[in-house]
Amino acid sequence: MIGVKAVGGYDIPLNEFEFRKYLKRGGRTERVQNEVVRIVAEFGEFLRTQRDGRTLERAQPTDLEQFVEQVERESEGSAKTHLWALRYYFAFSEMKEMERLTAQLREGMITRPPFRLAKFLGVKPDFITILASVGIRSADEMLNVGRTAKARETLSRQIGVPSETILELVKMSDLSRIFGVKAIRARLYYDAGVDTVEKMAQWDPKELRSMLIAFVERTRFKGIAPLPKELEFTVAAARKLAKLVEY
Repeated sequence: MIGVKAVGGYDIPLNEFEFRKYLKRGGRTERVQNEVVRIVAEFGEFLRTQRDGRTLERAQPTDLEQFVEQVERESEGSAKTHLWALRYYFAFSEMKEMERLTAQLREGMITRPPFRLAKFLGVKPDFITILASVGIRSADEMLNVGRTAKARETLSRQIGVPSETILELVKMSDLSRIFGVKAIRARLYYDAGVDTVEKMAQWDPKELRSMLIAFVERTRFKGIAPLPKELEFTVAAARKLAKLVEY
């Protein structure tokens, strides 16, 4: 970091020139740049005045969590915009842990519509229709009724959908708890044998990418292997998820 820049009314150590260049390379307009820099400056002031004078480059997870709490308390709203802006800064500064935490905190604030079972690739539509007829249409609903082996077997007998298909849908539904893992990704991971959150959590992202590249080439899967950063996020997110399904 260099010099002290007066930004948004705050005086903080910030390499604003290089940061703006980074944002501009990413296609961010001047208006967006101004908003991002203002929020980073606000976080810097919070660190300086309320976290023992800590600098931006020394920010810790607890600092970010406390900042988010303060923003939401004072604004009586969500801190999604602040987290959106800070993620740019942590990526620019190569603060990987903070970048991942920022993404995860923001993800938890975003309410998403239920993911429909019908969107999972490779499942017979007839089975999806039967499940829908008994009120099981989304991944969340599939997880609610299929968490245990006993529950899956009971459901299979009751509606006539093979237990293997129910287990497949439960596993892909479980994987879909990870942000960004939906129709294509869930099918890719399932087919490649990374069919549970627990298995995903055990992988090294680089080794997983190599395996998936080979799998896609070998099977001619209709899709590409995830890029390194996506897999880093996916594996990290899997490691933070609580176990939900019994196998």
